[in-house]
Amino acid sequence: MKRVLVIGPSGAGKTTLANALAEKTGLPLIHLDTEYLRPGWVPTPDEEWAPIVSGLVARDSWIMEGNFSSTFPLRMPRTDTIILVSRPRLHCLWRVFFRFLRYRGVTRPDLADGCPEKFDPSFYRWIWGFPNRSLPRIHKALATIGAHATQVTLASDAEARAFLDTINPKTD
Repeated sequence: MKRVLVIGPSGAGKTTLANALAEKTGLPLIHLDTEYLRPGWVPTPDEEWAPIVSGLVARDSWIMEGNFSSTFPLRMPRTDTIILVSRPRLHCLWRVFFRFLRYRGVTRPDLADGCPEKFDPSFYRWIWGFPNRSLPRIHKALATIGAHATQVTLASDAEARAFLDTINPKTD
């Protein structure tokens, strides 16, 4: 395991898992939201985003956390392990709301500077629609451009902990 993608709906636990995996393996961690967002929640223009992602995946090893399905064709061919963190939408909504309460008005560690946590109803609608809108695209990508990689689906916190228990820790 040298190049790992961690994908799934917002609030499913991608960041928590990616942080734990990076801590255990010593692999460098890339939060795509940090790379994509500019201060004030301004997205990177499309024409700049693909070259940024290409540079990130060219690195020798990484754990890359985040969906950005438009970049799957750049990322999946370079990965050896794809982890889909899957949770029910109500679970994800609850976690995102709890995250809002915890970080309200401040920038989370996995976001770009200048992007304070805020309540955004459209984000909650996006999470609600994820299983019908985004998950089919993810499954199609996993079956095609990601078919060569080891694929793991984690549907609960217990499964995530059990998966982490199977990972050999870094050796210093």
